[in-house]
Amino acid sequence: MKNGQNYGGLDRFRILAAILVIAIHTSPLESYSADADFFLTRILARAAVPFFFMVTGQFVLSPQLASRTRAPGTVRFSRGREQRAVWSYLGKLALVYGGCVAVYLPLGIYAGHYRGLTLGKAVQMLVFEGTFYHLWYFPACMLGILLVTLLGRFLGLRGTLLVSGALYVIGLLGDSYYGVAQRIPALSSVYDAIFQISPYTRNGLFFAPLFLALGCLMGGGRQKACRDHLWVWSCFVLSFVLMSKEGFLLRRLGFQRHDSMYVFLVPVMIFLYEILLSVRSRSVKRLRSISTWVYIVHPAMIVAVRGAARIVHMTELLVDNSLIHYAAVTVLSIAAAAVISYFGDWVKGAGAPGATLSERGKERRGRAWIELDREALSQNVEALLAMLPDHCALMPAVKADAYGHGAVLIARELNRIGVEAFCVASAGEGEELRREGVRGEILVLGYTDPTQFDLLHRCRLTQTIVDYQYAERLNGYGKRLHVHIGVDTGMHRLGIGYEQRDFIMDIFEMKNLAVDGLFTHLCTSDGQALKEQSFTDLQARRFYSVVDDLERNGYSCPKLHLQSSYGILNYPKLAEDYARVGIALYGVLSTREDTKRWEDVLRPVLSLKARVACVRRLCCGETAGYGMAFTAQRDMEIATITVGYGDGLPRNLSGGQGFVLINGRRAPVVGRICMDQTIVDVSGIPDVKAGDVAVLIGKSGDKEISAGDLAGWAGTITNEILSRMGARLERVMV
Repeated sequence: MKNGQNYGGLDRFRILAAILVIAIHTSPLESYSADADFFLTRILARAAVPFFFMVTGQFVLSPQLASRTRAPGTVRFSRGREQRAVWSYLGKLALVYGGCVAVYLPLGIYAGHYRGLTLGKAVQMLVFEGTFYHLWYFPACMLGILLVTLLGRFLGLRGTLLVSGALYVIGLLGDSYYGVAQRIPALSSVYDAIFQISPYTRNGLFFAPLFLALGCLMGGGRQKACRDHLWVWSCFVLSFVLMSKEGFLLRRLGFQRHDSMYVFLVPVMIFLYEILLSVRSRSVKRLRSISTWVYIVHPAMIVAVRGAARIVHMTELLVDNSLIHYAAVTVLSIAAAAVISYFGDWVKGAGAPGATLSERGKERRGRAWIELDREALSQNVEALLAMLPDHCALMPAVKADAYGHGAVLIARELNRIGVEAFCVASAGEGEELRREGVRGEILVLGYTDPTQFDLLHRCRLTQTIVDYQYAERLNGYGKRLHVHIGVDTGMHRLGIGYEQRDFIMDIFEMKNLAVDGLFTHLCTSDGQALKEQSFTDLQARRFYSVVDDLERNGYSCPKLHLQSSYGILNYPKLAEDYARVGIALYGVLSTREDTKRWEDVLRPVLSLKARVACVRRLCCGETAGYGMAFTAQRDMEIATITVGYGDGLPRNLSGGQGFVLINGRRAPVVGRICMDQTIVDVSGIPDVKAGDVAVLIGKSGDKEISAGDLAGWAGTITNEILSRMGARLERVMV
C-alpha cells in the first residue's frame, strides 16, 4: 500500500518461505546437479527462516516499543501491558513447541534420534537443537525474543542491533566460517566449548536475535516509502549475487561446519523485506496459518511419501527422483496444512477467515446492531491511497468512536491492512485504542487537560499544540512528549496563528517537546464555489509560508498534513506526509449529493439493523405511540422495531419523516420515535413477523437507505448521524 505499511507481500512470501524449508529437507535437485541443489537449498532457501524471524520481530516486538520515533536507535521498549503481550506470545509459542515435541516423539524414537539420551542432552535438545530436526526454530525464536526484549529494555533498538550483530558474527565463525576459527587455536577452543552447550551456532543466541531486531526496525521503527524501488531491487540483486558467491567459495574452501549463516545474508534480508513491504496487496490471514502448518507437518509428509512409495512399489519414482519427491511432499504438506487450518477455524465456530468469534456471531445480533463491511473498508483505503502520491500515508480519523463505526474494530482492521497512523479527538480515545492493542502513531487533535498529560506519556500519544501557552504547559510537564503543531491559517479554532512564526520556532527549542508534525485544517475544502476555492488556496499559501520560514531558519520540518476527506477529493495537489481522512474512509460524504457523486469510488462500510419485536393490528381511529401523535386513518398493520433515539435514530424522523426497510420494502415511521423502540407501518408488506430484520441504513432486497438519506430527512449531515450511533449498538465486522 502507498502508506508504506503493506502486509500482503509478507503473507504471500510466507508460503514460499515454507516451501523453501521443505526444499532444505528434501534436496529437490540432488538427482540432477549437486551445484544446483546447493544453490537452491543452501543459498536461496536460507532466506526462509530469517524471514520468519523478521516477521515475528515486526509483529510481536515492534508493537511493544514505547515510542515510535523515526530515527533508528531512539526507540525504547516499554513495560506493563505491552511486555505482557510478549509473554503471552511466548506462552503460545511454548504450547505449539510442546505439542510438536509430543507429535514427533514417536517418529524420533523410531528414527533412533534419542539413543543414549542423557538429561544434559535432553535439555540441550529442548533449549537449542529441537527434539526433531526442524523443531529447532521454536526454541530459537523463544530464546531470541527473550534476548532482544532484554537488550531493548536497557540498550534501545540501536544497541540491540549492535549486540545482536556481534552475536551473529560469533555465530558465523561457528557456522559457514568455522574453517577460519579452526585455524586459530584459541578460537577453536572457544567453539569447542560452545558446541558442548549447543551443537550449532544457528540458534536463539547467535542467529535469531539479529533478524528479530531487524524485523523491529523494518516493520516498526521507520518509514518505508522513502526508498526508490529500483535502488532497493538493485541492492537486493547485488547482495544475493554476493551471497551466492560467498556460499560457493566457502564450500570450495571447506570452511562450512553448517551453512545457515552468511555475511551477505543480512543485506539480502534487509532489501528483500523492504521489497515485500512495498508490495501493494491485501493481507491474507489464512496464508499465515497455512504456512505455519506447512512448516510443522512437512517432516511427517516426508515420512508419509516414503512409506506410501514402499507400499505401492514406486520408491524409484517418488523417492529416488528428488524433484518428484519434493513435489509430492510439498503438495501433501500444503493440502494437510490447509485442512488443519480450516478445521481449526471450524472448531472455533469460524465464519469468515480471519474474523474473531465476537465479530462473526450472528447469534449475538439480538436487539439492534451495526454491521461493518470489511471489504468495503479495505476498498476505500485502496481508493483513497490511489488519489495520493506514494509518499503520503493515511492518518484516519477514528474520533467519535470512528464516526459511530466502532473505533477499536476499525483501527484494528486498518492496522491489519497496513495503516499505522490515526487521529482522535481526546486522550481518552487514544488510551482506549492503546489498551486494545492498536499500533502506530495516534495524534490527539483536541485539547488535553494538564491533569491528563501523564496519559499522553504513558500511552505514547501525540498531542496537538493548540496555542503557545499550551505548548509551555506541555513542556513544563517535565517528561518527553511528542507533539504536532496546529497552525491556524484561517479557521480560527485551534492552533498558533500562521503569522506568529517566532512562537512556532520557540516550540522547536522546547527541550521536553519532540515536534513530529505541522498541520492546518482547511475549513472550506468541501465547497466548489470560487470563494471557497480561493480561501482554501489562501490557507495553503499561509501554511507553506510558515514551512518555508522554518526551513530558512534551520528547522527541519517534520511530517506535514493539510488534507481531510474533502481535501483529498477536491485538492489532491495539497497531499503531504499524511492525509487525515475521516468521513470518506467510511464510504460516505457529508451530504447525500456528495456521496452520490463518489459512489463509484467509495463504498459505505456501515449498515444499521434492528429486530421486529412484534406485529399487531391497528384499527381505523386508534392511536399509537406517545401523546397519541398518530391516529390510524384506516385499518393497518404496525410493527415495533427495537431501535430508538437512544441508539442515535433522530427523533425528528417521527411522524412519517423517516423510513425503514423490511423484507425489501419501505415502512414509514408511525408516531413519535421512542428512546428504545420505533413503530412503523408494515401494511402491505407480506409475512412480517417477530424476529425479522429491519434495515435503517443499508440494503434490503433491491432497496437501500443510505446514511445520506437519513441525514437529508433529519436536516443534518451524515457525520452527525453516524457519530451519534449509541454505544449499546453491537458492532460486528462482516
